[in-house]
Amino acid sequence: MAQTFNCFALILAAGASSRMGTCKASLPWRNAKSLLSYQVEQLSLAKIVPIVVLGLHNFKQTQLPEGTIVAINHTPSAGKVSSILTGLKHVQQFDYLFISAVDQPRSSWIYQRLLQAHLSSPSVPITAPLCQGKLGHPLLFSASVRSHLENISEANLGLRQVVQTFYTQIQRVNFDTPEVLLDLNTPEAYQAALQIQD
Repeated sequence: MAQTFNCFALILAAGASSRMGTCKASLPWRNAKSLLSYQVEQLSLAKIVPIVVLGLHNFKQTQLPEGTIVAINHTPSAGKVSSILTGLKHVQQFDYLFISAVDQPRSSWIYQRLLQAHLSSPSVPITAPLCQGKLGHPLLFSASVRSHLENISEANLGLRQVVQTFYTQIQRVNFDTPEVLLDLNTPEAYQAALQIQD
């Protein structure tokens, strides 16, 4: 069946990687890819067109496949909110939107399962993975939430404010894999994740 909806993804990759101590986007990951290239690859395999938000510091270091939209965040020091707002300017229209950070790598089947769950309940504003009783990432947003996303700020908790607003309406999809909880913020977290790769 042909895809009759627009589903995009924002990959937030403009941070300074201060806790990691090196650019996270270029760290080695699965399939002999960098962390960022792996994310783009898996989204492509899931038939989702990615929009990659990059800081100038890592743009030229990363090889991205043709068709990837690069949205440069010129104020990365302003936090993830600035990347989301920058990315939204490059997505004129969407039905569904994944938002994930470059340090939250996910396999293609996770994106596919979340999207299928969302399509089966089109009225829900947000779909999120759930594992071990915890909400994970990525988050999948309906177009109905766009105005809320466009009005986020660091002062009002950013994306967390949107999640809190719709918290009781979030569709939670259960996963057995802790992959949906991976967050590679530090060298320790990154090394631990490398040890448990499939």
